[in-house]
Amino acid sequence: MSDDPRPDLNCRENVELFVDCFYQRLLADEQLAPIFLDVARIDLQVHLPLIKSYWCKLLLGENAYRRHTMNIHRQLHARRSLGSADFERWLNLFCDTLDRSFTGPYSQKARRIAGAIAANMQQGLSI
Repeated sequence: MSDDPRPDLNCRENVELFVDCFYQRLLADEQLAPIFLDVARIDLQVHLPLIKSYWCKLLLGENAYRRHTMNIHRQLHARRSLGSADFERWLNLFCDTLDRSFTGPYSQKARRIAGAIAANMQQGLSI
């Protein structure tokens, strides 16, 4: 048993806590906040539950999330070109949020998935 007090992303409650922490940082970020707030104009009341379900699907196998993320990002990319620096910043914030507050096998799985998402988005958007 580890002496590390940080929880793992092994239950919905912890995944939701992670998403809340990550989005708090993301929406305060000079580079990324305008993309989410000004271009995508996300409604946090709608967006955060969707993102929480998305990560619960990826990490825990839940099946509530059924949207096609690439199409959503293609529409956003058409309004404001997303560059590799945007995805690098997103991934850095994601991993740093994990490192600060979470640890364990599910957290490592989230890190791997996030890296694959960033790479797939860049490839899918032809960046």
